[in-house]
Amino acid sequence: MRPIRYNVPFVAGNEAEQLARCLATSETSGDGQFSRECQRVLEKRLAAPRVLLTTSCTSALEIAALLCDIEPGDEVILPSYTFVSTANAFLLRGATLKFVDIRPDTLNLDERLLPDAITARTKVIVPVHYAGVSCEMDVIRDVAARHGIRVVEDAAQAVSSSYRGAYLGTIGQLGTFSFHATKNFGCGEGGALLVNDASLIERAEILREKGTNRSRFYRGEIDKYTWVDVGSSYVLSDLLAALLLVQLEHIDVITNARKRVYEHYLHALQPLAERGLVTLPTIPPGCTSNYHIFYVIVESLAVRGALIEHLKREAIVAPFHYVPLHTSPMGLALGNEAGTLPVTESISDRLLRLPLYPALAPVDAERVVGAIRAFFDG
Repeated sequence: MRPIRYNVPFVAGNEAEQLARCLATSETSGDGQFSRECQRVLEKRLAAPRVLLTTSCTSALEIAALLCDIEPGDEVILPSYTFVSTANAFLLRGATLKFVDIRPDTLNLDERLLPDAITARTKVIVPVHYAGVSCEMDVIRDVAARHGIRVVEDAAQAVSSSYRGAYLGTIGQLGTFSFHATKNFGCGEGGALLVNDASLIERAEILREKGTNRSRFYRGEIDKYTWVDVGSSYVLSDLLAALLLVQLEHIDVITNARKRVYEHYLHALQPLAERGLVTLPTIPPGCTSNYHIFYVIVESLAVRGALIEHLKREAIVAPFHYVPLHTSPMGLALGNEAGTLPVTESISDRLLRLPLYPALAPVDAERVVGAIRAFFDG
């Protein structure tokens, strides 16, 4: 039986040619012509003031924490149902993490809980756009503005998704993307920082370039560069940018192919949802999705475990997702307790992700659906 993998990165076919072009320029380190072109493409498509490629979304989040001047004692509000980088970037600066629960429909940070979570020490809110679907950004932004709090969007999964006409990552003061191989548009490893507050652009460039004003030197604005601030080596290699540019040139092709698979699952599994056996994803009005994840939520942890094993026997890889950060060993060591975020803990036990990638053939998508139907009807 031919295996069906969970993820297969998109390959256009001209990647080798693009790498050869990059090698021919002798500019394989950061901010060469391919990096500059990627940044221009993203800035134009997203209407973003400044996009800076980084080594990862983790790196972009770390720069964001520096730009927000996080210090020990500052509080950062974020969901627990996210990847560890969302927390680590701020914890490294000494922040106190305040985890809030998620909405049961979109699995995003529940904006209704923000007023009770905010204190005089709150400095940043980090909405995470799960599965490529937007948080309720108007409410989050309004609450943040009333309290003088910055918003850093973790849009790792949401490149090219939108909320009320604005692309995700461009709504808060700062936004972060991932171009990891598991994402819709990837180059193996990579990310981007979107700087939407013009007053932060120059310092973002400095922090990303090891604390130097090297970017100004490259633009011919100064005759030498030097160390002017803290920072680290967050610049993406131009070789990876060359690969990324191929992906960015195919954003619509990739998105439409993923949408085809997503909608196949949504339609084919609807009868199971109507019987109350699974809960399917939802995209709220006013939002567009990049179709990063298609998940099903089942009745219990035991059912999910049995379904995973059933699919494994059918040579189908369908993983669960995050262990909540607040119940992880590190989260508990920071003083968090299980039982405090009931929606997060319930979803974490019951969610299962289905294979979803552009090259997934309709016959294979139907094979996944058939295996799920057989599990519930068998």
